[in-house]
Amino acid sequence: MSITELKNADKSVLILLADDDEDDRMFTKEAFEENHLLNEIRFVNDGVELMDYLKRREKYSNPADSPRPGMILLDLNMPKMDGREALKEIKSDPSLRSIPIVVLTTSKAEQDVLQTYDLGVNCFITKPVAFADFIEVTRTLGHYWFDIVQLPNITE
Repeated sequence: MSITELKNADKSVLILLADDDEDDRMFTKEAFEENHLLNEIRFVNDGVELMDYLKRREKYSNPADSPRPGMILLDLNMPKMDGREALKEIKSDPSLRSIPIVVLTTSKAEQDVLQTYDLGVNCFITKPVAFADFIEVTRTLGHYWFDIVQLPNITE
């Protein structure tokens, strides 16, 4: 096991990825693996499912099946409830607002950047098109969020 893997094993953070695109979910998982980031990644398909997970409703009612994430990677453009609506709901809920949220989206619209920061997002990243570039983005994201930043350790 490498030093990076040992460090990540000690401070493994559950990541919840909300993205309706199956390919994007797979690329994200592969990019994290490529960078030896050993974080467990769970997936939801849209904002409604994200809120069900976080509030432990429907198929996520058992806390063992829906542990609190240490970080949410959030796509903006999803069906049912988009990422902006989910972000607003999460950041308005005192029991959820401390979960760091990283917008990871194809959008480059300045309006999306401004709106999500106004709603309380922790950072906004536009997904690169090339997989090699995406690997670099996830490496940087992992280094920043899991090696440098002190995340809240809130369990339920």
